[in-house]
Amino acid sequence: MEKRILEKRENKVIYAEGEKCYKVFGPGFNKASILNEARNQGLVEETGLNIPALLEIVTIDGCWAIVTDLIHGKTMKDLLDSYPEKEDEYLNRFVDIQIDMQSKRVPLLTKHRDKMNQKIAQTDLSATLRYDLHNRIESTPRHNDLCHGDYNPSNVIINEEDQAYIIDWAHATQGNCEADAARTFLLFLLDGKNERAKKYMTLFCEKSGCSSHDILHWLPILAASQSVKGIKKQTDFLHSLIFMNDKQLEALYE
Repeated sequence: MEKRILEKRENKVIYAEGEKCYKVFGPGFNKASILNEARNQGLVEETGLNIPALLEIVTIDGCWAIVTDLIHGKTMKDLLDSYPEKEDEYLNRFVDIQIDMQSKRVPLLTKHRDKMNQKIAQTDLSATLRYDLHNRIESTPRHNDLCHGDYNPSNVIINEEDQAYIIDWAHATQGNCEADAARTFLLFLLDGKNERAKKYMTLFCEKSGCSSHDILHWLPILAASQSVKGIKKQTDFLHSLIFMNDKQLEALYE
């Protein structure tokens, strides 16, 4: 069967073959992370959400690969790029899908606050700042909502029957829906989509009943976590977020 490349990244390749999707990780990729991603996918699949079914974990030419059902369709990003006049309609649906996802419970997933505390410990920030960020996490309520961890329009596929599927569960955790919304808001900002970020925030707050204050409270934490990736073009902006006070954070949404 012919292979069709869907996406190429520095350390992984995603391709379709028949009705299967192969996510192949590069040599030396952390095996535990790959197995954890597959575990996440299997756990979330049990909630009944529309996600690609996990089929198997294999090795291909010495590299580990996660094999799932292939979902035919277009990503929400493709739709937003192709039909900008429908942005409000697509963003409304994007938020509805996220809120439905967050209503699910997956008690065996890693706790989001534990993951964030680990990430902060890995940063090169000062001990004082790390302490402040740890305290910031502990000041939040303890919830167990299903959090995607990378919820953005590229990870939502609308299939040929107009059904929405959420893909890429590598970063799934259980925690506060506000934290997951803050992550999405941050991803829009990092992509230079500031106005879209504001529209998203407004819709999420209206539909979920969450406050922008509670969502933005997570932004310095998530910026610190993102900084661990070491993406140079993001460094200055992420560090500016880490040092912002509540008033400065609120200004991002004004």
